[in-house]
Amino acid sequence: QVQLVDSGGGLVQAGGSLRLSCAASGRTFSGYYMGWFRQAPGKEREFVANMDWEGRNRYYGDSVKGRFTISRDIAKNTVYLQMNSLKPEDTAVYYCAATMKSYYPTQVYTYDYWGQGTQVTVSS
Repeated sequence: QVQLVDSGGGLVQAGGSLRLSCAASGRTFSGYYMGWFRQAPGKEREFVANMDWEGRNRYYGDSVKGRFTISRDIAKNTVYLQMNSLKPEDTAVYYCAATMKSYYPTQVYTYDYWGQGTQVTVSS
């Protein structure tokens, strides 16, 4: 059974940085696509970033391009989201997700497995 455990959230001032981690377990993740989404209060879950486990392709939401970077450590079975130049509008619960589907990487319904989420709060 695939398990994803998100961590690394916290409170940071605008302009600061955080690195989120997603520890994946339960199987070999070669061939999987890993994503990060976020959900602010009263809003729909929003696509943040996606990459294939082999690291060939990466995609980012328009609101985070140039500021966030998705990466993975194969040896640790962990996916990261490095967030720089944080803004108050980045405040949300961030979720890691996984799927074997290669299509529609920005859609919530594409993903089969989800982490429990980690809160990120950016103060102005």
